[in-house]
Amino acid sequence: MKKIPLRMCVVTKEKLPKKDLIRIVKYNNEVFVDVNGKQNGKGCYLKKEIDVIKKAQKTKILDKILETNINEEIYENLLSILK
Repeated sequence: MKKIPLRMCVVTKEKLPKKDLIRIVKYNNEVFVDVNGKQNGKGCYLKKEIDVIKKAQKTKILDKILETNINEEIYENLLSILK
């Protein structure tokens, strides 16, 4: 039986398998969506649900965790990945 890596969603605080989450990374003061989950840099995870992404945008939790201003483009990119 293979061990499944669990990560915590920064919005819902749920521990979920990595495949159920999207990783957002800050590297060299640039923020981007890490589709493969293997990029260098400081990262955090969001659950793959539209409500969770909209709540993250509204509460600006990614700004606090990654210590930078997140462009609206990042949230649009996240929503487009889910569709």
